[in-house]
Amino acid sequence: MLRGFRWQFLVLVMALVLFLTSLASRTSNAPVPVAEPTLIPPTATTEVVVVPTALPEVTVPAVIAPANNAIDTIPTYREALVGRVGRLNPLFANLNPVDHDITSLIYEGLTRINEYGEPVPSLAKSWVISSDGLEYVVELREDILWQDGIAFNSNDVIYTMGILQDTEFPGDPALGAFWRTVEVQQLDTYLVRFRLTQSLGRFLDMLKIGILPEHALRGTSAEQLLQHPFNLSPIGTGPYQLEALRTLDGSQTQIVDLRAAPVYRQRPEGQSGYRVDRLSFHLFDSFESAVAGLQGGVVDGLFGRDRDESARLMNLPGVNIYTTIEPTLGVLIFNWASDQTAYFREQRLRSALQMGLDRSSIIERIMGTEAIRADSPLIAGSWAYVGDLPWPIPDAGAARTMLQTVNIQRGGEATSETPNAIRFSILAPDDEKLRTLAQEVASQWSQLGIEVSVDVVDAATYQSRLDNGEFGAALVELAMGDSADPDVYQFWDADQYPDGKNFGGVDDRRIAEDLERGRSEPFSINRAIHYTNFQRNFITRAIAIPLYYPIRTYAIATDVNGVQLGLLASPASRFQNIQEWAVMLG
Repeated sequence: MLRGFRWQFLVLVMALVLFLTSLASRTSNAPVPVAEPTLIPPTATTEVVVVPTALPEVTVPAVIAPANNAIDTIPTYREALVGRVGRLNPLFANLNPVDHDITSLIYEGLTRINEYGEPVPSLAKSWVISSDGLEYVVELREDILWQDGIAFNSNDVIYTMGILQDTEFPGDPALGAFWRTVEVQQLDTYLVRFRLTQSLGRFLDMLKIGILPEHALRGTSAEQLLQHPFNLSPIGTGPYQLEALRTLDGSQTQIVDLRAAPVYRQRPEGQSGYRVDRLSFHLFDSFESAVAGLQGGVVDGLFGRDRDESARLMNLPGVNIYTTIEPTLGVLIFNWASDQTAYFREQRLRSALQMGLDRSSIIERIMGTEAIRADSPLIAGSWAYVGDLPWPIPDAGAARTMLQTVNIQRGGEATSETPNAIRFSILAPDDEKLRTLAQEVASQWSQLGIEVSVDVVDAATYQSRLDNGEFGAALVELAMGDSADPDVYQFWDADQYPDGKNFGGVDDRRIAEDLERGRSEPFSINRAIHYTNFQRNFITRAIAIPLYYPIRTYAIATDVNGVQLGLLASPASRFQNIQEWAVMLG
């Protein structure tokens, strides 16, 4: 939530004058904001900071250290990870779950995502957004030190953005493509301006990507960075720093040791909590071996990254179980685009199918502890989520009556056919739970007097048919990615068919307006209004039928206290309250 801003620095005043001057020169070309009488005017975000009076002594972490027993005598939280270390670099971390988990504790972005999915200041102190949403002037904190004791400043931001914008950037192509659309300008030592080609509501969420130290990588190109020794000897600004990469067999890294970063503990947010001084990540080749490590006391924690892993952990004895929903929506979609199922363009038909389905009983009986019912196309717990949407009470009789009033569409034209002529199959992946769920849905809908079957196929065939629109209805899990932002434009806007992820070709004017306004609005309070409208219209117009959110499970030894799981934008978000954790000594 944005708070009032106090101009405390002369440089910011000067930069803002320049910023407003440039805005004035573009007034004639700036888009006019959509009139919304209930919208709240924009403000800036600020945060009070305290500059430390003394710098702690810092040492550069070791790259490879042999296994020894000394570190094991220090109270340490030990977690199992499945996989291998690749590059402890935030620009490449999303390519490897192990790297992503570890780097989340070493590096910080300009923003971070809180437990409600909101972007809040991290390395940024505050920001000012232009009225057209195209410019962000970001003031950086002046009390931040890198883990080698060097001061953080705008040079680091400019270097990091330059790597992302390089046409030779070897990381995620989509990440590089996005940042090449953003103009980045260094205004002063602690002031940076970003200019977008079009307003993007989730831009502050994009600023959560970890920042690299320019002084440690000066002169290193994007292409060179991929193989740079820095990737195994990282220097960040986060709460923990690398202590050692340990090997048990003299070859590949098997244990990654982090320790509390002294420079972080000097910061205001680092001076409370943080009773875990060391984190030790043990790397396993398989989930089953990681489970054995947890049960054998080799590690203290293990996180389930999918529904099957989470179900396996749920029943483990001798551990505390923490659960949260995965940022994924299990949903029934209809094929609006095919002439063979043109009747799905009829709202009354979709509404009848919605009313004729008892979602609660299906999810409780079939998914059990592996999922909870979804009542929105957005993720529950998000700042934009609405919990009281106008769902109809399941009523098969009323649904059958509604079906009698539907004009069946064939080839785009209404016919005199009865609802009994409606025949379609539900496409489902070859997964025991999802197969059973699809069969139960088909059974309930068949009781409405229509003919519904289930088409279960292997993973490759499922994805191919989904991409090519070769289905009547489909059971789909829509993953929100590494973000808690409510921008779901890619799944439901007509422009995202056929080349996007709008697999069913949804084409609804009201939904499109809600989504386009929400994604272009830069101010979160105003965005909430648009996404409230989107959710209500989604249910009342029965665009698709949300079914469930999968459950993620975190199994942790009973001598580890203080763990809390809020909304997880990504698995790495499970460490968001690590300052409250404590390992109890036996």
